[in-house]
Amino acid sequence: MKNICLKITFLILLIMTGCSDNTNEVVVYTSFVEIFSEPFLKDFEKESGIAVKAVYDTEETKSTGVLNRLIAEKDNPQCDVFWSGDPVRTIVLKNKGITSVYQSPAANDIDPVFKDPEYHWTGFSARARVLIYNKTLLEQTDIPRSIFDLAKKQYKGKVAIANPLFGTTTFHIAALFTVLGDEKAKQFLSDLKNNDVVIATSNGDVKKRVIKGEVACGLTDTDDAFEALKEGADIGVVFLDQQEIGSLIMPNTVCLIKNSPHTVNGKKLIDYLLSIETEAELAKSCAQMPLHKGVKTPAGIPSLDDIIPMKIDYDKTSQKLEEIQNYLKEWAEN
Repeated sequence: MKNICLKITFLILLIMTGCSDNTNEVVVYTSFVEIFSEPFLKDFEKESGIAVKAVYDTEETKSTGVLNRLIAEKDNPQCDVFWSGDPVRTIVLKNKGITSVYQSPAANDIDPVFKDPEYHWTGFSARARVLIYNKTLLEQTDIPRSIFDLAKKQYKGKVAIANPLFGTTTFHIAALFTVLGDEKAKQFLSDLKNNDVVIATSNGDVKKRVIKGEVACGLTDTDDAFEALKEGADIGVVFLDQQEIGSLIMPNTVCLIKNSPHTVNGKKLIDYLLSIETEAELAKSCAQMPLHKGVKTPAGIPSLDDIIPMKIDYDKTSQKLEEIQNYLKEWAEN
């Protein structure tokens, strides 16, 4: 009888061991541009010896594809870490109970404004929303200085924005709603539409249209803007509303998924992404603005100390993003 019990115990332990996850890997979903994010994930893989399985969004469905996938997988998580290009969608996941608390020691000196108070997410390496303009088509005196200038008659049919249902454009509009209020924000978007604004497929498409002279100017992110300058494009870059509501600052965010299959490895990846070294490399590769103090950056990369930021509440902006989805869909399609 004793031998039988021992055999049964051994079989149970064997089954439990076989079902446990002993794989040395980590699964990351990211909405950050693949050509920029992949090298960092590959470097982490080499340095740590942990195999990285990455799922990327496409340019056209940026921030929505992996977000919806994480929501669908809530009861059976397949992902360990979510690397988002902005805080809003990470907050959506937090509010749905999909994220887990993790206070990374690598982010101790990052300003608390860029962290969730309960440590469900942490920000790093920020971008800003900017206006780029074609220097051949716009004289210095004609350059818009405020986002509200884009609805003026002199820019009719000359302005491009990315589809507001996706990516950082959604974040930007949600932020405007929280700062201006629903009525003023809707009026601005109505004025913009009546001014024949061109709706591009993505921020990258905005950049291409401005460079080619199909439009005189357009809204995009600093990484796209500085990539164009690096390529030698004859464009200018403007941080809008520096005397008014300020420019929208968008930190990347990273979070640990609740009940993830490789939690320990997930924390290691988060620490790596939040490091000073990663921020320094992101500044070099795609003009990201570091949130750590004293990080060396290439010439021409702006400092957050020199920019008047739009003052927003990330939680309220996240809630507003969900509230206005139907409105934005109707606005974009009509």
